[in-house]
Amino acid sequence: MPELLLEILSEEIPARMQKRAAEDLQRLVCDGLQKAGLEYDSAAAFATPRRLTLVVTGLPEKTKAGKAEQKGPRIDSPVQAIEGFLRNVGRPNVEHEHIKIRETKKGEFYFFEAPTAPKQTSQELLSILTNALDSMSWPKSMRWKKDQTQTWVRPLHGILAIFDGETLPLDYDLIHTSEAVTNPSTETTIEATNSTIGHRFLSPESFTVKDFADYKAKLLDAKVMLDADERCTFIQKKVIKFAKDEGLTVRLDSGLLDEVAGLVEWPVVLMGKIDSEFMDVPFEVLNAAMRGHQKYFSCMDADGNPAAHFIFVSNMEADDGGAAIIAGNERVLRARLSDTKFFWDQDRKQGLESRLPKLAGVVFHAKLGSVLEKVERMTALAGALCAHIPGADVETVERAAKLCKADLVTGMVGELPELQGLMGQYYARETGEDESVAFAIAEHYSPAGPGDACPEAPTSVAVALADKIDTLVGFWAIDEKPTGSKDPFALRRAALGVIRLIIENNLRLSLSKVFAETVAEYMTQDNASVQAGMAADDDTVATAGLDAWHMPSLLAFFADRLKVHLKEKGVRHDLIDAVFALGEDDLVRVLARVDALGTFLETDDGANLLVAYKRAANIVRIEEKNDEGVEYREVRRELFEEDEEDTLWQNLHAVQDSFEVSLKEGLFTESMAGLAQLRPPIDAFFDKVTVNSDKPELRANRLALLRAIVVVMNQVADFSKIEG
Repeated sequence: MPELLLEILSEEIPARMQKRAAEDLQRLVCDGLQKAGLEYDSAAAFATPRRLTLVVTGLPEKTKAGKAEQKGPRIDSPVQAIEGFLRNVGRPNVEHEHIKIRETKKGEFYFFEAPTAPKQTSQELLSILTNALDSMSWPKSMRWKKDQTQTWVRPLHGILAIFDGETLPLDYDLIHTSEAVTNPSTETTIEATNSTIGHRFLSPESFTVKDFADYKAKLLDAKVMLDADERCTFIQKKVIKFAKDEGLTVRLDSGLLDEVAGLVEWPVVLMGKIDSEFMDVPFEVLNAAMRGHQKYFSCMDADGNPAAHFIFVSNMEADDGGAAIIAGNERVLRARLSDTKFFWDQDRKQGLESRLPKLAGVVFHAKLGSVLEKVERMTALAGALCAHIPGADVETVERAAKLCKADLVTGMVGELPELQGLMGQYYARETGEDESVAFAIAEHYSPAGPGDACPEAPTSVAVALADKIDTLVGFWAIDEKPTGSKDPFALRRAALGVIRLIIENNLRLSLSKVFAETVAEYMTQDNASVQAGMAADDDTVATAGLDAWHMPSLLAFFADRLKVHLKEKGVRHDLIDAVFALGEDDLVRVLARVDALGTFLETDDGANLLVAYKRAANIVRIEEKNDEGVEYREVRRELFEEDEEDTLWQNLHAVQDSFEVSLKEGLFTESMAGLAQLRPPIDAFFDKVTVNSDKPELRANRLALLRAIVVVMNQVADFSKIEG
């Protein structure tokens, strides 16, 4: 069956945009095919630095016959409306065979119905491809001709479009303005052909192709490896071999590997040497300079130490085996590493503490003050958190918090921002700081993502928690919360970091109280924006002596983040909601309670009690509404007429008494066992007792007994939030 081959040739597309662009092109074209009723067997998209390619196989030569349909006016509409409809569909009168009358919910209407003839697929493709090109979206795009309306990531050079072996007559007009039509200053239309070109330098001649197999084979002959995955695999194997041949290992980085594969059409792997004078610079600095700026791979020797070699990927083959290319890259790297060595040598001449005053000139946020103010808050909060972190020493923790941001004003971090924290660790060691302090400085940004290791050392945990909680409370106070997919200050990541730090280190603390301590630190600083945002519930400004600050939206935000964190573990989100609704904000207790609740609900007793709870709650809610909001709270034992009422009442009291110990001590499995004891008396009550008695006092008493069931069960979790 016919095949569609499309290639968009342009100037170099940034590596980070290529994969998404290929996916978008495939999606847009395939969506257009589906809307046109064109079925196909398969579709695949490819990207190189200079081209986006799409191949669609198994297309039909023609579209299927269809049916055109248009709704007209009601049959009792004015004559002018009916005549206008007939003129619009090109029919003389309502008696025409293609004019039908249909019954709808709004009456009888005229409809035009006519079969449509099949269309040539090649004709349909012209509009589908044009619409797809017009709809391409880029993170950054440009125009390169006068009055041009369409944008592309880089200037377009050509379009190859072939269907069933024939060139599609596709003309892509870059300019649609009336001025351009009357006064075209440059060529504005790109006409599709059946030809393309190979590698920019190694094989720039044009050649024609007839289908995808021919296209891919000729590209390979023209020094273009079309498939990004093939380029990536080729580079990886070559890099490993180069290192192995020198008795080295290579530090493979999947992100760097993908990026390098997006920079070349014909990968040529080469190895260079690093001057010995730079080898006393920390390996992380060397690696960051080579990876971030030059896209080089770092090497290690047999003992795992940094090796004086680097591996890079060129887009050129050279007659001298790459000697000149290697020399050029060594020269560029020498200049780059000279800068890093200079910063390394200069930064060590000044201790971290002496740099603290400069943090006053670094803005954390316009409404939240400077980084120095943040450090002052963090220091106090981290010290307070020591009470909840076994093994944490207040003096050591406060020292680490005080110094943790000082490396932001060093030359090295200014040059390589990704090294913040790590350089602080090196500089702290240079001035003889305690190793736990240096380690905490390096770790206090962690965990930065799901794959990042979570700090375990007490000092690191305290400082990392203080950093993230200070950020969350501050941004909540100035109403800079995440909205939809937008989270410019990475607050979701900060909350997940707090959750991991607490859970993975089994820390027992109340989030609400920690938030209150954070608020108190903010209130000690002269910041009108923060103080206005941290107003207490009675709309008066909170003071530094505030010992509780109610932030239900922030706790709800943590509940949502906890759901995300536990989703992969199969924990039900409704159980988390049910526990958080009780005001429980000790995350370790929350998880223990959720785990016990989930286990309990999987039993017959749990499932049946949930049904009974919802039945009781619904009856009470409906009757209180019918009785104009009366709340049935008082249970009078002397009004019991049935044994089942008294039995239920006694069991509720017994379970209530047991909760005073089990819930307080965190014995949630025992609490669930207590709930299980309620199943027989509740079942018996619903079987034997008529709640809506004819006697008003008896009815009210039984409704109060049902409310008591809800109240007692809600001490374990808010069962109204549990699904099922």
